[in-house]
Amino acid sequence: MVRWRSGTVRSVRRSWHGAVELDVTTDDGPLRALAYPDLVGAPEPGDRVLLNVGALVMGLGTGGYALVVAIPDRLPADPADDGSTRDAGHLVKARYTPLQPIRLGVDEEASPHRAVLATAESIEGMPVVTADLHSALPAILAGVHADRPGARVAYLMTDGGALPAWFSRTLDGLRGHLAGTVTTGQAFGGDLEASTVHTGLLAARHVLHADVTIVAQGPGNLGTGTTWGFSGVALGEAVNAIAVLGGRPVGSLRISDGDGRERHRGVSHHSLTAYGKVALVPADLPVPDGLPQPLAAEVEAALAPLTARHRLVRVPSAGLDRALRDCPVPLSTMGRKLDQDHGYFLTAAAAGRHAASLLA
Repeated sequence: MVRWRSGTVRSVRRSWHGAVELDVTTDDGPLRALAYPDLVGAPEPGDRVLLNVGALVMGLGTGGYALVVAIPDRLPADPADDGSTRDAGHLVKARYTPLQPIRLGVDEEASPHRAVLATAESIEGMPVVTADLHSALPAILAGVHADRPGARVAYLMTDGGALPAWFSRTLDGLRGHLAGTVTTGQAFGGDLEASTVHTGLLAARHVLHADVTIVAQGPGNLGTGTTWGFSGVALGEAVNAIAVLGGRPVGSLRISDGDGRERHRGVSHHSLTAYGKVALVPADLPVPDGLPQPLAAEVEAALAPLTARHRLVRVPSAGLDRALRDCPVPLSTMGRKLDQDHGYFLTAAAAGRHAASLLA
């Protein structure tokens, strides 16, 4: 169910690429709200806004905003095209929801990249790092650039978490450090739009000219605590897609001794399921050599069954802590900072370092 509210914009708090944070007054009191100007227009103080407050009421850590659905008294103008042709794109994302956007797909007829993607069938051995959580993105990037600062790294955002790429302040802070972002499936708002992980990978390689690509969902991982009930299960399918297209899959393992939930301590059951049960082809699974005991022993035991299919790679951790501390955006996962879950970020950085080593 949608929990609706009507309110008035009191002030604009801050903005980043694609998003504006607002203070809104409602009958329930003041609320923190988020608007995507590309969808609803640019809110101003005094505007009446319609809000969806479901995530805010639930207290979600990443989605805890009231979301602006419309500025009904000041609707944005229609796009410049008249809508009668597909020249401006015909990829409908978030399909049949009230705010479905229509985007130009990187490989559709009107795209300037149509010719190259119509013939591309391989990503030419490109290392592709897959990660369960969006929070791993900056740490993986730090690991790549620790050894190969000039490497072009693309981000492929899947639709398991947030759909608009604009939601991510992390992604906004990394814009000058990435070759670009490709949003796939129902996700939208990237520099390029793709309909599938496969076309997204081809676009990363042949349009963004990436040396390395990172695949992860947007913020807001969904999990039910059951074996199969989490959005990161799609990692295994991404590994399969990478292999089909002639890439080199590198799995960023979700490792933690800071998570209070037993199922995520050591190696998370998310990683064990995605790589152990869903991925049907071999991937490199990097493990940093700097993990403390008893975490290192727990990781060793948990990963032993995966060695029948995958390659465990020991990665030197020298210099990775410095790279993480020099990261251009704050590091945080489930509310825990770098020193509160050091093993998690170190493992992600090790995956980036290993991907960089494959470029040689």
